[in-house]
Amino acid sequence: MVRGTLHTSRLVKTMTAEFLRHEPCEVCGSSDAKAVYDDGNTFCFSCQTLTKANNHTHSMPTNVQFKGSAQRLTKRRISEETCQHYKVYRDGELLRFPYYSSDRTLQGFKTKTKLKDFKYEGNTTDTLFGQSLIPSTGKRIMVYEGELDALSGWEAYPNWAHISLPHGAASAKKDIQKQLQLFQGYQEIILFFDKDEAGKLATEAVAALLPSGKVKIAHLPDPYKDASDALQNNDAEAIRKAIWNASPYQPDGIVDGKSLLELVTNPSPPCDFEYPFVGLQKLTHGIRYGELTVISAGTGQGKSTLTRQLATHLLDQDERVGYIALEESNRRTALGLMSVATGKALHLGEHTKETLQEAYDYTLKDWNLFLYDHFGSADPDTIYSRIEYMALALETKTIFLDHLSILISGLDGDERKMIDTTMTKLRSLVERTGIKLFLVSHLRRTQTDKNHEEGARVTLGQLRGSAAISQLADEVWGLERNQQTEAEDITILRLLKNRYSGEVGVACQLKYNKETCKYDETTDPIFNPSTDF
Repeated sequence: MVRGTLHTSRLVKTMTAEFLRHEPCEVCGSSDAKAVYDDGNTFCFSCQTLTKANNHTHSMPTNVQFKGSAQRLTKRRISEETCQHYKVYRDGELLRFPYYSSDRTLQGFKTKTKLKDFKYEGNTTDTLFGQSLIPSTGKRIMVYEGELDALSGWEAYPNWAHISLPHGAASAKKDIQKQLQLFQGYQEIILFFDKDEAGKLATEAVAALLPSGKVKIAHLPDPYKDASDALQNNDAEAIRKAIWNASPYQPDGIVDGKSLLELVTNPSPPCDFEYPFVGLQKLTHGIRYGELTVISAGTGQGKSTLTRQLATHLLDQDERVGYIALEESNRRTALGLMSVATGKALHLGEHTKETLQEAYDYTLKDWNLFLYDHFGSADPDTIYSRIEYMALALETKTIFLDHLSILISGLDGDERKMIDTTMTKLRSLVERTGIKLFLVSHLRRTQTDKNHEEGARVTLGQLRGSAAISQLADEVWGLERNQQTEAEDITILRLLKNRYSGEVGVACQLKYNKETCKYDETTDPIFNPSTDF
């Protein structure tokens, strides 16, 4: 037996009693709507008639009333018995769905025409369809998008709790919010919404509201759109299977470790490409897609030279490369890349058309290289969209962006916040597209007398917007070069962060060759005044 609370109108006080049984109602003729309680009171949930133990009868005041009768819905394959259970009556050309308040008082109807036009009588905003028929606790409750789906669920699985939204997917979240207490008493809550986009969005919105760990999602096989569609095709078994095989709801971002077998057992190469420098390759273990590498240095330290050499190294291996140099024209970028590839300083001095044509035929003509003609504009949103286009439409797997300071120069506000926002968006691009992104970044001035142009050691703390860069980058390189000594052509490449293996420190020493326009890796000792005196 269940304990229920009888609520009348304002003319009748609330009473609490023990429910005994259902009986036919002598007022409306319902076969089972009248509830009998142990204090002698009765209440008909169909016609809203309350009879006290002294045989004094009160009719519940309402501006809505039942019309029509329960009839088989032949096209929908819904029986007369199911319609009677839910008090869904056909009234001429109308199909009327009753809605009750939380105290089981009839408060309104939703009507449906053959043309699928819906109208409302009374109030249908404070309850769910079928809610008055279910107990406050149970093992499993099914929630559908529409009333006919709930009736179809009952046909497939009678005597279970099948309810539906009053206003479809559009207001699912709002309607469920009003009834959250109802779902606390059920062990499983199965969302059985339509398979269209609106149904999917409603499922996500509602699932996030309901008790954690209880929610499951029902999935119908194609071509069925909803439970009613399946039943119309005489496939009640599909509804039953969808209920029994409902999958536990997991919000976006949560992954069950048991589902990762293929992901963790599928062998992958240690890297997608090797670096052209032995020391750098040894520490980083190579170039990998889906990573963001930041190359940082002071002014004139060789950042652009290094990125050009890395780009030509990949281009010569038929890699598709995007190169966005925001400080120079595409002509300058192209000539710089051609210089590295041919070993001739084509970007300096004057050269004959024949020489340049020959170099073009050797490089750009066969390269899968894509540049961005920014026309002096570096609008960040435009740059993001061009990177995404290169990655997805042009299938460019490696992209160079030179440099971060120019990218944020057109923004207003605090520099640190702008860098945080920009790095977050670039990181998101890398994750979403799976590209390898090389990003050039400048350094802040040192806090000592020795600056970067004099070979000062680079640290993570010297990065502009250092927190965002160091947190969101997979690798951070620092270039150190003393431009004031005879060894000005020696650059130290220091690995400041290495998410892949954790190995950091000096990766290699690079000596710039002015004739070939390239760095050569060298092991020549560098003069260190702290140890060499």
